Amino acid sequence: MHVIATAGHVDHGKSTLVRALTGMEPDRWAEERRRGMTIDLGFAWATLPSGRRLAFVDVPGHERFVTNMLAGVGPAPAVMFVVAADEGWRAQSAEHLAALDALGVSRGVLVVTRADLADPGPALRQARDRLAGTALAHVPEVVVSGRTGAGLPDLVAALDRLTGTAAPPETGAAVRLWIDRAFTVRGAGTVVTGTLTAGTLRAGDELLLDARRVRVRGLQSMNEAADAIPAVARVAVNLRGVERDQAARGMTLLTPGAWLFTDILDVRLAGPRMDSRRRSGAEAVFHIGSAAVAARVRVLGGDLARLTLARALPLRIGDRGLLRADGIIRVDVLDVRPPSLVRRGAAAARAAELATGTPTAGDLLRRHGLMRRSELAAMGVVTDVAAVAGEWLADPARWAQLAERLTAQVANYAGRHPLRAGISLEEARAALDLPEKRLVEALVRPPLQVRAGRILPPGATLPGPVLAAVEQVLADLSAAPYRSPDSARLRELGLDTEALAAAVRAGLLLRIGEHLVLAPGADVQARGVLAQLRRPFTVSDARRALGTTRRVAVPLLEHLDREGLTRRVDGERRITR
Repeated sequence: MHVIATAGHVDHGKSTLVRALTGMEPDRWAEERRRGMTIDLGFAWATLPSGRRLAFVDVPGHERFVTNMLAGVGPAPAVMFVVAADEGWRAQSAEHLAALDALGVSRGVLVVTRADLADPGPALRQARDRLAGTALAHVPEVVVSGRTGAGLPDLVAALDRLTGTAAPPETGAAVRLWIDRAFTVRGAGTVVTGTLTAGTLRAGDELLLDARRVRVRGLQSMNEAADAIPAVARVAVNLRGVERDQAARGMTLLTPGAWLFTDILDVRLAGPRMDSRRRSGAEAVFHIGSAAVAARVRVLGGDLARLTLARALPLRIGDRGLLRADGIIRVDVLDVRPPSLVRRGAAAARAAELATGTPTAGDLLRRHGLMRRSELAAMGVVTDVAAVAGEWLADPARWAQLAERLTAQVANYAGRHPLRAGISLEEARAALDLPEKRLVEALVRPPLQVRAGRILPPGATLPGPVLAAVEQVLADLSAAPYRSPDSARLRELGLDTEALAAAVRAGLLLRIGEHLVLAPGADVQARGVLAQLRRPFTVSDARRALGTTRRVAVPLLEHLDREGLTRRVDGERRITR
């Protein structure tokens, strides 16, 4: 499917053309039909001779309804610009053209209508002069009469050629459907409509209605139900569990996790009236998609400004909208997560930064230090920068600084706690103010190492008193290798739980159980002694052979089992391996 919006001055025959092309009535309200004037958006569709289907978004032309008009043309990829032969170029012709040019709409057809009432030549020349220098300068032209039908076959052919040259839509992209209508259907519930310009909608999808999770109950396009609808298309989306007052024009249906809501954005402004708006604090209305949001403008310098919106919108770098106040100003979104401007001279510095161009992934990483790849994508920035951990990307200079800080943290912790097993990953994460522990693990480089959730420093040595106590334990064990000192003896030597753990980590003692230590290698030697016993052997056999007590023999045998040096054959007996 293809979608085209109408544009042009009030009463120039836009709705008449849509009726003639589709056989459908685009004016939905009785008041519109009574007054003969479009007030709100209208919708109709037709099948072209090529078989391609074309949906029309008919917009009002009266100056009082420009907000409605912008909600229709905002998401539309093409326009049918209408000028009446008997009236020529008028005020709303100019405002509609300014809006379309600001939005970057470059595809369409210029239609001079009511050719049965006046010579179309002057109006056509006037329109061509006005379109020159805009995004629509080179669109084809057709002269028609909606009343008599003259020229309609030419218009249909022009629309068919236009749809045939449309770029393939990104049907795999994330969905951002700007809602232009919301209503209730009896027995079905709330339905919202909009122009789907990218992505694919499917029945059963879980989406975000702005920030609220909702589920798609059903889909229609051109009054036909569908399980899936790819872009580009006019779509009607039936939402499960949503009340009518919870959905409105200007809201969005979004792919979860793919969009960043922001109410502060840095932009580049362009337009003939921009200079008159160059005062900080100026109020305007920001239009994008079907949304119209009050905005405060802070000029940064030159054509660069910061907008503060009355409500957050799902925006990306590269989006284009417009500001409307006394005139129309084009808005190109440069940053959706800009830095705060609190210091003197910050605005000028920010303007100088933005003057170099739209921020790249490298620019954003330099400012933020660390960002998720999905966060960058939600901002509209795609990059092939290698991740440092998971989907985390890092600025190289910031990453190097973090590594240096981690090394210093590990050394500092070891100096303050010489008997502990190094700083924990969580403590290091908090000290470095990192969002996830896996970033700390990624920062660890030799000679540092991670073991059991802690970062071990290189070449750690034990305090002298602890080393002396360990030497005494080893002297005791030299006479009786399998008679582990009891708790009283360890306390006498000053070896508390922390000191014992440090000695074990240093490889000076072998832990076989709680407060039970032997000399390093004693377990392998024990296996050699037990191998001389008749197989299988019991705990009592092992106790006698090793010359120790049951207090030591039981945990020692369990340690040998864990190490694969012995194996149980039943509840009481073992064999060596």
